[in-house]
Amino acid sequence: MAKNVLVLGAGLVARPLVHYLLEKTKHQVICASRTVSKAEELVKGFARGSAKPLNVEDKASLEALIKDCDIAISLVPYTHHVTVAELCIKHKKHMVTTSYVSPAMKALDQPAKEAGILILNEIGLDPGIDHMSAMRVIDHVVKHGGKVVSFRSYCGGLPAPDANDNCMGYKFSWSPRGVLMAGRNNAKYLEDGKVIEIPGPELFKHHWYLNVPNYWTFEAYPNRDSLPYLDLYGLKHAHTMFRGTLRNPGWCRFWYKMAQLGWLVDAPRTDLEGKTWAQLLRAMVPGKGDLLEDLCRHWDVPADADEIKRIKWLGLAGNEKVPSGPNNLLDLLCAHLIKKLELKEGERDMIVLFHEFEAEYPTKKEYITSTLVDFGIPKGESAMSRTVSLPAAIAVRHILAGDFQLTGVHIPVLPEIYNPVLNELEELKIKCVEAFHKR
Repeated sequence: MAKNVLVLGAGLVARPLVHYLLEKTKHQVICASRTVSKAEELVKGFARGSAKPLNVEDKASLEALIKDCDIAISLVPYTHHVTVAELCIKHKKHMVTTSYVSPAMKALDQPAKEAGILILNEIGLDPGIDHMSAMRVIDHVVKHGGKVVSFRSYCGGLPAPDANDNCMGYKFSWSPRGVLMAGRNNAKYLEDGKVIEIPGPELFKHHWYLNVPNYWTFEAYPNRDSLPYLDLYGLKHAHTMFRGTLRNPGWCRFWYKMAQLGWLVDAPRTDLEGKTWAQLLRAMVPGKGDLLEDLCRHWDVPADADEIKRIKWLGLAGNEKVPSGPNNLLDLLCAHLIKKLELKEGERDMIVLFHEFEAEYPTKKEYITSTLVDFGIPKGESAMSRTVSLPAAIAVRHILAGDFQLTGVHIPVLPEIYNPVLNELEELKIKCVEAFHKR
């Protein structure tokens, strides 16, 4: 029977999800967005698709939409997910998000169970495919009498090599603000039985090179708090648990120095309007001589250093005026970077997800890898949008078909969820390739 699917948000990753549900199911899809023209574009040409305006902060309008749906997919900023979840509980509607489970969302587990609904979070890429592909290997090891004693996971969204044509080694395939905000997070992980804690201001100092076999060498650095995944993945024997981010070489060194200057601060200011980039940088760099020479001394690098080349290429020592509107340094920089680091028409992005496992059995040891490399489609969907939204779309189809007999707040670490989702992703050419090596 056809159901009503409500998609909240029409941003960068929404299109593959909306089109999947309209092409592969018989359900009605209502796309609601603050910018209704974006929603209209997503459902254009589909008889079962409709678009509606929505200010997600207007709780009454949001509730009216949720009341009339069978499942709500929240692709709005994560700060609104709990409000959506509370309304879904109130009206006994299932919910799906691709975002991390916050403490406030976790607290809704029992109310969701009492309402008889499933709130499935972290069903995107990272988080999402990383959980599912990891659990497939971990459950395989346990099934065959072994235990995983070390787990490392790395993920990154990057320009494809053929589109990697700037000195930053990066182009945006998702929210610029999200990329920069992630560079302020504290990090924690387990390494050989020792807990390593890294404060946000020091995050980019902790990086190293990682070679992904058969592909390329990247820079890796820690991503948030890895320790909860010991329990979530059932890794009670693990001495190492690490989740990290991948970037092209040079990224961490540059952004560590930028963070030290203050570019990642989002505290409101009233003195930014009408300034040039050079004036802002001058206020951050000690000295009264040539700006770039003073910056070289402050950073203790030569004039031809990679970091200085990046400053020049970005125009941050130039006389162009800063964008009008943003009232803090971080958002000013975001507005500038999205123009400098956008994927051009016909260019591809790339997703790299790489897991490393060390497993022990009674009579042997094993080193296992799981690798996903996916490329965007020129003049079509980006790899980021496909890998984030298609797992959610597949899960929605199964939830509405009654295939997941679960209630409460969940992430996709159970085989009844990850097996059908991973299997269908493979049919869509999004495949994690596993390799097993005896030690």
